[in-house]
Amino acid sequence: MSSPDNVSMTPKSILYLNGVSKSFDGFKAINNLSLFIKPGELRAIIGPNGAGKTTMMDLITGKLKPDSGELFFRNDIDLTEHDEAEIANLGIGRKFQKPTVIENLTVFENLELTLQGHRGVFQSLFFRLDSVGKARIEEVFDIIGLQSKSQQLAGSLAHGEKQRLEIGMLLAQQPELLLIDEPAAGMTDEETAQLAVLLKKISGERSVIVVEHDMEFIRMLETEVTVLHEGSVLATGTLADVKKNDRVVEVYLGR
Repeated sequence: MSSPDNVSMTPKSILYLNGVSKSFDGFKAINNLSLFIKPGELRAIIGPNGAGKTTMMDLITGKLKPDSGELFFRNDIDLTEHDEAEIANLGIGRKFQKPTVIENLTVFENLELTLQGHRGVFQSLFFRLDSVGKARIEEVFDIIGLQSKSQQLAGSLAHGEKQRLEIGMLLAQQPELLLIDEPAAGMTDEETAQLAVLLKKISGERSVIVVEHDMEFIRMLETEVTVLHEGSVLATGTLADVKKNDRVVEVYLGR
């Protein structure tokens, strides 16, 4: 059974956290956390409530700043020196648990709006999708599998389809790293299986970190799992490995 990540800077990291800590009113939500993610890697993050999963994502995306420690993207980009918008533009996309698609726009229009980026209201009024943008949307449709529903209102989609659309909206921005928070919550078994296939499909060309509680979904991802507990890494390995770890069973799986 492997121990908490023993990380060192190498040319092969897409994300590198070393000795990161973050406290709130004396409570250490993140405690000397070290994590190493390779380009193209799909990593699952699990752990009990309060383990620090959301705070970790807030730190990576610039919503919070660490009290101490190092956070690097693509080896040499110090994330602590950038704000939330800058980090998104660098190539880190985040999907929250609840879909945030615009329900009174069509599926296509949601993707089109994503490509408008940070244009102002006046610029958006005159925005016209060029051939590059159209090709990118077609590529996203090929990945998320919603071509047949491109002209439907996003509000008419099933929950699992909305989740896939929102992932597509992130992909349209061509991120190098995606952070995805509990995507399987509220899904049917079929939707969960489809989502696992999608996430495995989109990793490789980009790195994906999935935070999840659903062990069956984690099993479907067939990837390395990191267990967080009290703000630091408790164990890393295959799902079979971590399930056999007595400490993991004690603090999380045995509950």
